[in-house]
Amino acid sequence: RVLYIRNLPYKITSDEMYDIFGKYGAIRQIRVGNTPETRGTAFVVFEDIFDAKNACDHLSGFNVCNRYLVVLYYQSTKAFKRVDVDKKQEELEKM
Repeated sequence: RVLYIRNLPYKITSDEMYDIFGKYGAIRQIRVGNTPETRGTAFVVFEDIFDAKNACDHLSGFNVCNRYLVVLYYQSTKAFKRVDVDKKQEELEKM
């Protein structure tokens, strides 16, 4: 149900995101990155997993302001693995 979008124009608004992604189904939430590390990225949470799949299939490579969107399925396990790797690295450095 959650899509991770990369390569967004930095000036894109949530309303524009709703216009683009709302065509594919009901959206529960959109979070657009606003810090220097997260600019150009967003999370789009759909109500239905099939709507998310449809949006991912149709919008991956979609051109917005001369930038081609990269639309991926968000995998929380990968996000947490990165945190775990960082923690393990810190523990090794302490030894």
